[in-house]
Amino acid sequence: MSVYLRIVLIVLVLVIGGGIAFLLTWDIPPPTSPIEKTLPDDRFAE
Repeated sequence: MSVYLRIVLIVLVLVIGGGIAFLLTWDIPPPTSPIEKTLPDDRFAE
């Protein structure tokens, strides 16, 4: 039973490590659509 548990833990550590390495090296593309937001004039009243 301990052999199976050790194999499962090793696979789990490898999967988590691979996921972290993928996220660290992934070149995420920036959003390409422009964002337009209308701000009310009340925000800038003095």
